[in-house]
Amino acid sequence: MARILIFGDSIVFGNWDEQGGWADRLKSFYMKEGLNNSDYYYMVYNVGVSGDTSCELLERFEYEVKHRLWEREETGEKEEIIIILSMGKNDAAFVKSKNSFNTSINDFTINIKQLLIIAKKYSAKIIFVGPAFIDETKTIPTKWDPNIEYSNKDIKKYNEVIKFVCEENKIHFINMYEEFEKIDYKKFLEDGVHPNSAGHKKIFEIVRDYLVKKDIVEKNKRLQDVNNKVKMKYTKDPELNSG
Repeated sequence: MARILIFGDSIVFGNWDEQGGWADRLKSFYMKEGLNNSDYYYMVYNVGVSGDTSCELLERFEYEVKHRLWEREETGEKEEIIIILSMGKNDAAFVKSKNSFNTSINDFTINIKQLLIIAKKYSAKIIFVGPAFIDETKTIPTKWDPNIEYSNKDIKKYNEVIKFVCEENKIHFINMYEEFEKIDYKKFLEDGVHPNSAGHKKIFEIVRDYLVKKDIVEKNKRLQDVNNKVKMKYTKDPELNSG
């Protein structure tokens, strides 16, 4: 039915998750659903690269998209492409030795706009997943590099850029910063920056549900039929209703 290309950094790639990260969890979900219903088919590609900023992603983005396009030889019909972008934390990292961020706010804004221009050439369904909250007790500085710091106030600034550019371009935006702000987010983080397995599961569920809610992917008719039958049985069976 469609190919879902997920671009981003180490969090998309799946660091610190025993199941390969939220993008791979999405891949496994649709693969399982496709095995149970041959008419329900979404092929997910995890195109996350650890350490990527918007600058690095911009360099490889169009090349990666082009090499995942597919069309039927008999009809020339092209398979639909859905593009998910998720980044921002590496851009918002403060490098103390340079007294600057990895990517300035101005350059970040330009990069996000350019990524969306390219994405629109290949897809009408584009979703941006913003960066989530971090645990500052572990990130100022980070344990793996005392020269690097992450703060929530900085990540919020970069998140606001993404939100603004998405609104300006009428692009779907999942505000993961606000989603993690609502919960006890420290329980969902491994090293202060990267989600642990529970965090990846949380992101996966938010993204999966958003895709259906916004009609970006179709609801699985098989699951709908099963759920409807269960509801009908519950309604009609007096024993089921008595408890």
